[in-house]
Amino acid sequence: MTHRRWFTGLRVRLAAAFTAVALLASVLASGISYVLLRRVMLQRAQDAVLTEVRTALAQRIPPNLPPDVVPLVGAALVDALGSAEGRKAVAVPVPLRGESGLPPPGALDVPVTREFARRAVDDLVFQRVSRHGTPYLLVGGRATRYVTTGDEPWRTTPPMVFVSASLRREDADLRLFTRTLLIADAAALAAALGLALLATRGVLRPVRRLGAAARALGEGRLDTRVRVRGRDELADLAATFNRTAQALERTVTELRAMEAASRRFVADVSHELRTPLTSMIAMTDVLAEEAAEAAGGEAGEGGDVAARLVADETRRLGTLVEHLIEISRFDAGAAALVLDDVNVADAVGATLEARGWRGEVAVEGPADLFVRLDPRRFDIIVANLAGNALKHGRPPVSLRFGRPEREDAGGDAGGVRVVVADRGPGLPDEVVSVVFDRFVKAEAARSRSEGSGLGLSIAKENALLHGGTLEAANGPEGGAVFTLWLPDGEGEERP
Repeated sequence: MTHRRWFTGLRVRLAAAFTAVALLASVLASGISYVLLRRVMLQRAQDAVLTEVRTALAQRIPPNLPPDVVPLVGAALVDALGSAEGRKAVAVPVPLRGESGLPPPGALDVPVTREFARRAVDDLVFQRVSRHGTPYLLVGGRATRYVTTGDEPWRTTPPMVFVSASLRREDADLRLFTRTLLIADAAALAAALGLALLATRGVLRPVRRLGAAARALGEGRLDTRVRVRGRDELADLAATFNRTAQALERTVTELRAMEAASRRFVADVSHELRTPLTSMIAMTDVLAEEAAEAAGGEAGEGGDVAARLVADETRRLGTLVEHLIEISRFDAGAAALVLDDVNVADAVGATLEARGWRGEVAVEGPADLFVRLDPRRFDIIVANLAGNALKHGRPPVSLRFGRPEREDAGGDAGGVRVVVADRGPGLPDEVVSVVFDRFVKAEAARSRSEGSGLGLSIAKENALLHGGTLEAANGPEGGAVFTLWLPDGEGEERP
């Protein structure tokens, strides 16, 4: 993954683009230079040969030709034009009707075509020909400015001349120039790549610093800032980041202070309410008992109901305060585990027995299952799950526990798995995902609840404190199903 990111990174893409532009410019300049130089070199060589042929025709052939001088004139032309290195010349009589006018085979380095010979009769012509990989310049023509002196003009007509000039030297120079251009292009490419890497390094260094600062900010280090250097767009971006980070730090600090203050307020109020509520619960219970004993008529029965209602509501308020105090411990991070080796069957039985639910919940599980966990918090979890099923579901309510099966291992996983199910209407779809949130009650979908709305939240927090999980779902046959998993604890205490 790292290698893939390196090859598709911004630095590589910028360097590749910069190098591609430099390479394109270099290749374009080299191509133009090659074309221009080739044209100049070939034109110069061509002009030199043509000039020599015209000069020889003008100097070697006199204006007034005496009879029977064709062989001498032809020999003079061949000697003048064929003596240079890489050249060959041949003189051919002007063809009469039916004659080809072609030089003999092998007289030149390149063959002469009939069409070329026909055009050479009327004018000085030339063409570039490649033979066996070697370029040649082929020139043909004859003198036209002369006067015959005899009665037989064909005997005094000067011969045609054909010249083949090798362009091997020019071709070698062009090859050398091509190699030089390739070396120059390679050097330019290497230099462009080096400059591109240096340039992108300078551009991307601030970007990397901003990325590292953004990651640090995301990890919670709100005091992270980056150094502003220069006055370009990257410097403006760094300054904007610093202003954003400063505003975020200020906002988060204020929110944290407000959250801490609200938590302290809830904790303080809950603790302050605990003592008077304890006395009120005791007094309302006494008043309810006295009202029940003194009931002797309609008035007495009305007083009994009122006293019992006050006692029940006061007890409910006390439960809410206890739950708020427990939640405040979780919020403050003060909740801790006191681990012990617990017999799960005995712990579940004790929880149900203490609350009078032993006959209302069907328990199923091994009697010899021992797990290391916090017995008090396990009691709270089981009590909340069983109580929630009894209040909001319909019988039968079942509680099954045992070792969780781990299919991928083919055996048992550690810890304990507890499943509490009922046969009620189940949880609505919109409640399943938020059932463990605070103050979420099930009475919107079931019967009226007299709970605090914090029981399942406290159970979830205790499960997480153990390092376990607590999940809610609807069973295939109806009813809500709560699944608890707690691992085997390690050590005596865990904060």
